[in-house]
Amino acid sequence: MAELFASGRIIDLILIMVVVEALLVWFYRRRTGRGLTLAAVAPTLTSGAMLMLALRAAIADLSWIWIALPLVLSLVAHLVDLVGRHRSLSEPRA
Repeated sequence: MAELFASGRIIDLILIMVVVEALLVWFYRRRTGRGLTLAAVAPTLTSGAMLMLALRAAIADLSWIWIALPLVLSLVAHLVDLVGRHRSLSEPRA
C-alpha cells in the first residue's frame, strides 16, 4: 500500500475514478433524463483532475512547468465553474 502512494499510482486510480464518475453522470442523464448534465459537472471534475495531475507531476519529480500547467488549468476550470454557478443563481426563477 505504501508503494501505491509513494509511486503516485494512487493518483492514477483516482483519475480513473473521475473518468468513471463522468461516464456515470452522462449515462444516468441519458438513460433517465434526470440528474446533472455532463456539462454541469465537467468544470468541477476537470478542476479536480488537474489538481491530481499536478500532484502526480510533483510526486514524479517532474519539471516545475508540468506542475504549474495543470494548476493553471485547474484554476481556469474552477473559474468556469464559479461563473456558471453564479449565472444559474442570478437567473430569475419562474
